[in-house]
Amino acid sequence: MNYKVLMIDDDEVIAASTAEYFNLFDVKTAYVTSYDEAVSFLDENTVSLLLLDINLGENSGFDLCKKVREHYDMPILFVSARTSDDDVLIALNIGGDDYIKKPYTLSILLAKVKTILARYEKAASPAAPASETAPAAAVYNISADITLDTNTHKLMVRGNARSLKDMEYKLLLYLLMNRGRVVTKDELLRKVWEDEFIGEGTIAVHIRHIREKTEDDPKDPKLIKTIWGVGYILDA
Repeated sequence: MNYKVLMIDDDEVIAASTAEYFNLFDVKTAYVTSYDEAVSFLDENTVSLLLLDINLGENSGFDLCKKVREHYDMPILFVSARTSDDDVLIALNIGGDDYIKKPYTLSILLAKVKTILARYEKAASPAAPASETAPAAAVYNISADITLDTNTHKLMVRGNARSLKDMEYKLLLYLLMNRGRVVTKDELLRKVWEDEFIGEGTIAVHIRHIREKTEDDPKDPKLIKTIWGVGYILDA
């Protein structure tokens, strides 16, 4: 069967209530409460997005995320009461797309999930045929040997294609459109993520991933520079 969301949480009350709420608003959602149940469910069903807790009894949501990433490319949102920066960084580094801290408001979580599902479904759908009046695809030069195609979301680095996650693309494009200007972290949260859940650690991880794909030495970046305590700037 096809599901929009699978909630994976060892607290059955939270998992069941979240799934019930989502289903009330026509976001078809199922829930499981263990690592093994999640693996079996994904083997037997199609899922568009995961809501994944870190604590899964004897197992870890981190381990499950790694296993899922070996076979699937759906968005994974960690949902956890653990709030340390280390947990957030681990979650994002192993393939999580975002980190939501408990307790959460069901209506806001649903709105966030709907937005992410719409974004990924749009990215996965075939491109519409170009018309005579359609604007030409824009290819921007980030540097002499790095380009970003806004039609295909393709990043070319010294002749090699580099894949960008959706949020990495949006972040890089926003910095590019504001080239030569310091963009504050608050502005990125409002304009790129449009999200009250995430924190500065999420931005830092995505910036690092972009640097790993564009810089010769990501630890000594030449393109995207950090303005400590303020934000980031893409050099002119």
